[in-house]
Amino acid sequence: MVEDNRMQPGAARRVGLAVLLAFAVVAVAIAVPVSGASGDGTLSLTAASEQDKSSRGIPHDDRLLAPHNHNDPRTKNDVSRGLAVGEKVVDPTTALERRSNEAYVARERALPDPALTTARAYPARAAVPADRYAMAGGCYTLSAAGGSYGPYYFKATRLGGYLLHGPTGELTAKSGAVTVAAKPSPQADWTVVRSGGGYVFDVGARKKLVAKAGGGLVTGATGTVFALRTATGCPSYPEADIDVTGEPFAGITPYQEVRGFVDAHTHGMAFEFLGGDVHCGRPWHEYGAPYALQDCADHKLTGGKGALLESVLSGKPSHDPVGWPTFKDWPAPESLTHEGTYYRWLERAWRGGERLFVNLLVENNKLCQLYPIKRNSCDDMTSIRLQARDMVKMQDYIDAQFGGPGKGFYRIVKDPFEARRVINSGKMAVIMGIETSIPFGCTYKKVLGKDFPACTPGEIDANLDAMHKMGVRQMELVNKFDNALAGVAGDAGAIGPLVNAANFLETGSFWAMEHCEPADGESSDNAQITLPDITAGQQDALFGAVAEVLGILPALPIYPQPAHCNKRGLTELGVHTIEGLAKRRMVFDPDHLSVKARASSMDVIEDLRYPGVISSHSWSTPDTYPRIYKAGGFITPYAGDSTGFVQKWRRHLGWADPRYYFGFGFGADINGLGAQGNPRGKNVPNPVTYPFTGLGGVRIDKQRAGQRVWDINADGVAQYGLYPDWVEDLRKVADAQHRGDGAKIVDDMARGAEAYLQMWERAYGVRADSCRNPGLRMTKALAQRLAKRMVRRHLSTRDVMARVGQPYQRLGTSFVFCAKSKKQAKIKVVVRFGAAGKVKAVRFR
Repeated sequence: MVEDNRMQPGAARRVGLAVLLAFAVVAVAIAVPVSGASGDGTLSLTAASEQDKSSRGIPHDDRLLAPHNHNDPRTKNDVSRGLAVGEKVVDPTTALERRSNEAYVARERALPDPALTTARAYPARAAVPADRYAMAGGCYTLSAAGGSYGPYYFKATRLGGYLLHGPTGELTAKSGAVTVAAKPSPQADWTVVRSGGGYVFDVGARKKLVAKAGGGLVTGATGTVFALRTATGCPSYPEADIDVTGEPFAGITPYQEVRGFVDAHTHGMAFEFLGGDVHCGRPWHEYGAPYALQDCADHKLTGGKGALLESVLSGKPSHDPVGWPTFKDWPAPESLTHEGTYYRWLERAWRGGERLFVNLLVENNKLCQLYPIKRNSCDDMTSIRLQARDMVKMQDYIDAQFGGPGKGFYRIVKDPFEARRVINSGKMAVIMGIETSIPFGCTYKKVLGKDFPACTPGEIDANLDAMHKMGVRQMELVNKFDNALAGVAGDAGAIGPLVNAANFLETGSFWAMEHCEPADGESSDNAQITLPDITAGQQDALFGAVAEVLGILPALPIYPQPAHCNKRGLTELGVHTIEGLAKRRMVFDPDHLSVKARASSMDVIEDLRYPGVISSHSWSTPDTYPRIYKAGGFITPYAGDSTGFVQKWRRHLGWADPRYYFGFGFGADINGLGAQGNPRGKNVPNPVTYPFTGLGGVRIDKQRAGQRVWDINADGVAQYGLYPDWVEDLRKVADAQHRGDGAKIVDDMARGAEAYLQMWERAYGVRADSCRNPGLRMTKALAQRLAKRMVRRHLSTRDVMARVGQPYQRLGTSFVFCAKSKKQAKIKVVVRFGAAGKVKAVRFR
């Protein structure tokens, strides 16, 4: 339907109610200071006892630790959500270990890079379209016995569906006639069907395009078969530009080592969460950018002055609600309720070098229920399923723009072997994940101090099976609330009381925060608000008054002074879920868990010897990062500002484990109410200069959409298409700090997709490589016997890995492994494959 910007009276009333509620919620958020606090989390206001602390080995300390808030420029670049980067962060690695690990990463960078080629971004266009998908994005005339019509620009709306765009609008069927309308509509959305040597155009039942004998177009029950030929002179359809010159890089074989950036944490379908009316804009629309990139109704109603959630999160009292084509105020790094992953912006990130993208399906049922305007169910799993279907729809839509099924850059994958083939074909592998507060309905109610879980192990297994079948391959146990699986780290700052109150509404209990001291090797959870100079009665009165006004929020507890740790850890149901993820080869993400729960979850991972673990966006702590690397896992810190990210990269080099391939990635958390990287400024000594050369040798210019041109120096990561520019800014920052480090950080980022795939392969039971792990080397004699079988049976690359483990190198058509002689000397084993990926020869050196 054509968007009607006029608001109906009922909609206006609902928007007005939303604004009033937002005012009330904001009042709760800003009525209290932003300092941290801790407590027992019950309705009792008693602090944790010294006996409790000593039983956990936690000495008392009143030092205030800065809460990590991704939306706070003071803390969003910290290495962890719980603690600030610096001397206070607990790091279990020694200085000697850090130097050794850094030297190992340097040796990794010195290894040969895989040979790359290029693939076409878009299929070549023939004079006559080969099928009903091939005319997407092209200019064609329609010819029949009655004459020739057009030319028209074919704007794909779906697979096989098009707007026929001319100088004054869209070819539209109306009451038997065919006219030109200024705006697209269902009556202008033509389905194209092959018929003999030409094509029939259908716009609904008994409405087919007919060329009249004397000239002109009408609709009728029997359509004319038109011949299509390429033409010139078509007007372009309004759309966001890419501004990347050069074809995308690809591997020379489907099974070789990949190159490319990885984002392991983004919410591409967030336009559906929280009821579907909190997020403004969407990642695609059948009619393109002018319709996808629109502001929310309540933002438009007030001219951008009543968008309370946007104002609180951005720190700006108002914004220009116009999106396309001016984009005056949004998207922007601090504009958190507006769409950031429009498909053309994703396309630019892909063209600029990104090759692996984890899309996390997200929901928060209680916060959704509190917001009065909604079009979707608030149930976590109903929302998750809706977003999963949307991912498939978006894949189909992108396919339509690229000329047919399977031809788009956005490819949803379900195992590391498929992902490797996709990346080596030059496309972007997309992994489906979950980050939600109540997965599988596994909430709980606390009654008289006892938990009553709302799910059973059998129900968890059934849901895991269903999610796996749907395509989910990465998962967190918690997000904002405690649930029946585990406790959460909590939210810091002004948002903390609101989320904590919602936690109470969901579970019947507040976060069970107590004072803890991270000097024992643990880090803390997020600091909670504490008012040491106000009595419990006064505190209750303050929040009680708000609760009375709203009728929804309970009185919040007073917590002791920071640091804070949630007493709620990993439950038996949580253990069962992690074991279920491992059984199904799904990647487990311990982010958002409480320190206690995360430590226990890593105990489970280590007991299972399961390498499928990732920390995807810095909602973990420094005591855990080395454990993840040692388990064979992978880490992608929260992206944030380029300067802060470079510091994170330096820290992680010291945690790298020399038994595993090293690469680095980022977690953008865009669309997840997480602020993006701010600009360093145009006047810095080392700005990004346009155009610059991106990964694979492409030329990257400033990106344009409508009337807006973005510059990373002035705009920061305003939207997802600027991540290639952000990587270039990383290069500049790292080089300024230490000459030569710019090339190093980009090299590590380019190896990120391979590092993720190798972690995922290990989750599938493939052993780590025998060159980095001497204990896994077989004898030369055994290797020779195995080599003869591999050659004789023409085993596939996957078969070889199942028998031998991961290759140390996979360059072109060869895999390199290591064996040992009788004297324990290292021997290289080179397995060469043929064009079909079958073993052709094995040699020893």
